[in-house]
Amino acid sequence: MSTDTIQKLARPSVLGGAMIIAGTAVGAGMFSIPIVTSGVWFSGSVALLIYTWACMLISGLMILEATLHYPSGASFHTIVKDLLGKGWNAINGISITFVLYILTYAYISAGGSIIAHTLEGIVGVGQTTAGLVFAIVVAFIVWLSTRAVDRLSTILIGGMVITFVMSVGDMFTHVQPAVLFNRGDDQASYLPYALAALPYLLTSFGYHGNVPGLVKYYQKDSRAVVRSLVYGTLLALAIYILWQYVIQGNIARDAFKQVIAEGGNIGSLLKQMGNVSSSQAVGQLLNAFSYMALASSFLGVSLGLFDYLADFFKFSDDTTGRSKTALVTFAPPTLAALLFPNGFLYAIGFAGLAATIWAVIVPAMMARASRRRFPQAQYRAPGGHGMILFIILFGVINAAAHLLALLGLLPVFQ
Repeated sequence: MSTDTIQKLARPSVLGGAMIIAGTAVGAGMFSIPIVTSGVWFSGSVALLIYTWACMLISGLMILEATLHYPSGASFHTIVKDLLGKGWNAINGISITFVLYILTYAYISAGGSIIAHTLEGIVGVGQTTAGLVFAIVVAFIVWLSTRAVDRLSTILIGGMVITFVMSVGDMFTHVQPAVLFNRGDDQASYLPYALAALPYLLTSFGYHGNVPGLVKYYQKDSRAVVRSLVYGTLLALAIYILWQYVIQGNIARDAFKQVIAEGGNIGSLLKQMGNVSSSQAVGQLLNAFSYMALASSFLGVSLGLFDYLADFFKFSDDTTGRSKTALVTFAPPTLAALLFPNGFLYAIGFAGLAATIWAVIVPAMMARASRRRFPQAQYRAPGGHGMILFIILFGVINAAAHLLALLGLLPVFQ
């Protein structure tokens, strides 16, 4: 969400800031969580979610600590460049761009999967064609204006809340403890699959680019920003645990092997959810929720990439300039989605790898550098120097886990 959008909130309430944080973190990526944690299953996934939440919250507080030393409105880019130098700023910029591009690709891939799944028995549209149409529609909306994205996003978020409560509320009452705790398999192993899940969970708590905007919005009131980050990330954590409870309490662990075999895309998960749903209406509500969650995430991510590239290439804001920006924003990920239509899950993992740099390691280094340069501080993130090392270690573990998984050196649940 842009700084301008943040400033449009009616008044500086902590609730408003918390909703920005939760809304940024929670999106279509939540569909990947039950899939990537199917190896560790419910109890293990809750432990990993809490661990990731705590580390990502503290890294956000470290960004807050560094940001408070700069004039209100200073960007993440400006602060990193001043504290860490041009080299780290370049690495940070590349990682942010990579995350935005890879997530845009992931959402095109997932959009094609959902549309193809929904229309399977009606018109038989292929996943690549569906993904292309989805990308063109979203590209047109982003090309129109930021206002068009804001208005549509507001409608989508409202629809998401309604459909999520209605669909999850029904499935909540049908959770089976034997399924939730996998009681039918006494020989099952869980711990070996923990490392492979971490990079995906990291992506699900990404909100860090909004911290400088919140500092400006709250006029450098550190207490208000801290409360916004804590409440917003706690809300995201609660939503994810509820989601895990509902999905992994209804769909048997072995059923996820089929979802993974089909590429781990959203359409495959929806198919399994439809198989265990108590009514056709619930299945339709889940489809509607997935559409809106995906479209909302896609709009937010692609708008961020659109604005970033427009500034980077110095394209004008007229029709021609916006058309050029739309082309460089959407053409590469759309082409990738046409060539590799089932890459949603892989893309989320790569996004986690890149986000490890700018949302974990860089914030910890910023806190370390700001403490050296500014001994007197209005606010300091908890934990002292030991916590800085702990957060960097968290980032290194996530990066190593993803690289080891790519090399086939980690156990895979399949």
